[in-house]
Formats: sequence, structure tokens, C-alpha cells
Amino acid sequence: MALQPLHDRILVRPAQPEQTTAGGIIIPDTAKEKPQEGEIIAIGTGRTTEDGKLIPMNVSIGDNIMYGKYGGTEITVNGEDLLIMKESDVYAIIK
Repeated sequence: MALQPLHDRILVRPAQPEQTTAGGIIIPDTAKEKPQEGEIIAIGTGRTTEDGKLIPMNVSIGDNIMYGKYGGTEITVNGEDLLIMKESDVYAIIK
């Protein structure tokens, strides 16, 4: 990856939104909900406290996570749409 997040930030590849409903109805692009799940593809080193102590990240590359509906900032890297967010924007790791 050509992009390395700093401090307590992570780079996430969002999951693809559902194309059809459970009943088989095709969802148009304008009605698709923004996904709230994704895979971590890069992480920073961790958060530094005021006294200079480094607190390591609780997530790691490859983790599937759940985050807030409006969490993160959308960016495009090599033509791929990604999200960059703080570790605190992550609600849960999906096992």
C-alpha cells in the first residue's frame, strides 16, 4: 500500500453495498445504503499520550470491522474508494 496512516488512524476498504433485497428486488444505486462494515488494509503506529507514551492499536491489518454510518473520510487511492478514520470510530471487530 502506498499510503501509510499516521498515529491512531486506519485505512479501511468498505464492504460492497447489497445489490438486491432478500425478496430479490434490485436496489438502484441512488437507494443503496452506505456500508458500515469493512476490512482494515493499513494502520498507524498508535496514539501518543501527553507524557510521550505510545499506546498501541487494538485493531490490526485484515480485521473486519463495524464503524459508524458517517465515520471516516472518503479518499481514492489508485482508483479505489477507501475510508481513513481514527481507531475510536471503530465500534467492533467482526469475528
